[in-house]
Amino acid sequence: MKNLFGLTLAELETELKDLPKFRAKQIAAHIYKHGLKSFDEMNDLPKVLRIELAERYEIKAAELLKRLDSADGLTTKFLLGLADGAAIEVVLMRHDYGDSVCISSQVGCQMGCKFCASTLKGLERNLTAAEMLGEIFFVNEVLGKVVDSIVVMGTGEPLMNYDELIKMLRLLHEDYCLGLSYRKVTISTCGIVPAIKKLRDEKIPVTLSISLHAPDDNLRSALMPINSAFGLKSLLAAGDDYAQSTGRRVTYEYILLGGVNDTEEHARRLAKILSGQLANVNLIPFNPIVERTFSPPTNHAVKKFFHFLNTHGINATIRKEMGADVNAACGQLKANWK
Repeated sequence: MKNLFGLTLAELETELKDLPKFRAKQIAAHIYKHGLKSFDEMNDLPKVLRIELAERYEIKAAELLKRLDSADGLTTKFLLGLADGAAIEVVLMRHDYGDSVCISSQVGCQMGCKFCASTLKGLERNLTAAEMLGEIFFVNEVLGKVVDSIVVMGTGEPLMNYDELIKMLRLLHEDYCLGLSYRKVTISTCGIVPAIKKLRDEKIPVTLSISLHAPDDNLRSALMPINSAFGLKSLLAAGDDYAQSTGRRVTYEYILLGGVNDTEEHARRLAKILSGQLANVNLIPFNPIVERTFSPPTNHAVKKFFHFLNTHGINATIRKEMGADVNAACGQLKANWK
């Protein structure tokens, strides 16, 4: 039985080519605007047609396997099961400025960043556009409303699943879907330079977030294998070009690892390489991971690093820790619930 969830209007029209085109529009609205999962509920369709559709198709996104809520009630992590038995995590974060959902783009991750749990088991497969969309719709259903913002910052490297990512973003933006502004979306990447350039040329003003985590090539290569392919010079040039071309300030993520990259000298070098860029730095104190040997930075080191950047021309913020008690914080997602 074919699943209609995640199909574009054009794809629905092709699939339902024996019906008048307006029927595809009606069905798209029911699926995306109204969140219906049963053809029986589509009361503006003839009863006979509803029965025929139900015999041939289904409307299915993802199945909830488990839910964990943080003690403060601000973060909820969901383990979602997919049709082939794979599982992914999606995180709902409740901020004072609105609700945000952090979605995964792959089952597992191949990038091998030394401080991240998501890459421990390697890459299983890419998610489809429908599966990524399903994460968002699942959280919308939990909230009873459309989320205020979306960050593609969960498990996986989004730009290694480029085509499906773009398909999902464009579908989200369509009026017959959620009509979501691209400006409410943030795409995080560890630094796939050719894909950053490709994203720039899409002319969709999403916010780009680049995982930097070190101010020099030697340290970054030790922490992030991708740096051996795309070093800091080419990565920062691509980031600056993206910002200048789109007018969207790039966020450079910098995870602070105690005694590794958190000294004032590291801050000095970071300020130097980012000087003049339309960018800001998001400082992330390391969240403990059982399988990793890194330690969080001291509060003093975090404050000192933050102060140095802000007094040397670099706009910096410190990410508020959310969901660490349920392993839902940055770098902790690994779909291991045992």
